[in-house]
Amino acid sequence: MDAWRIRKHLQRGGVIAYPTESCYGLGCDPMNPHAVKRVLKLKKRSPSKGLILIAAHPRQLRPFLADLTPELANRMRSRWPGPHTWLVPASRDCPTSLRGAHDSVAVRVTAHRGAAGLCRAAKMALVSTSANLSGGKPAKTAAECRRLFGKRVLVIPGPIGARRRPSTIQDLLTGKIIRK
Repeated sequence: MDAWRIRKHLQRGGVIAYPTESCYGLGCDPMNPHAVKRVLKLKKRSPSKGLILIAAHPRQLRPFLADLTPELANRMRSRWPGPHTWLVPASRDCPTSLRGAHDSVAVRVTAHRGAAGLCRAAKMALVSTSANLSGGKPAKTAAECRRLFGKRVLVIPGPIGARRRPSTIQDLLTGKIIRK
């Protein structure tokens, strides 16, 4: 599937399903509130939970993050790229639909070649939440995504990574591990 078609689909508020480190993810343009609502509706996920953003490079995440001290920025970058998601204080411009009921936003620079390639092709960070109904098993194949979501999402086929579990989630300010 070519980058132009994917970028246009995202610009029009479309939702994509794509392979990540451990499963297929659902994604969209994080600055498009209608697209974010579509993702939440597809998953039947509470908007209060917030969503993860993935990027190919930390600069794609800058608009969503509050200013960080050099020490915190270095701590965050020390685990990237890779399956490590940080909860980081959100900028004033970060949409509530991404933060949910929190003052922070969950962000990751992915090491998955396909997912990073999508972020580069889209020229932006992407929403990344597991391709499943909330609480259900995440889809591991393009075929499972098609069964779950039909034509409501653009399914981008490809291999998922070797990781068996979702990414670690850690609070950047406190160091507390939320999910291992």
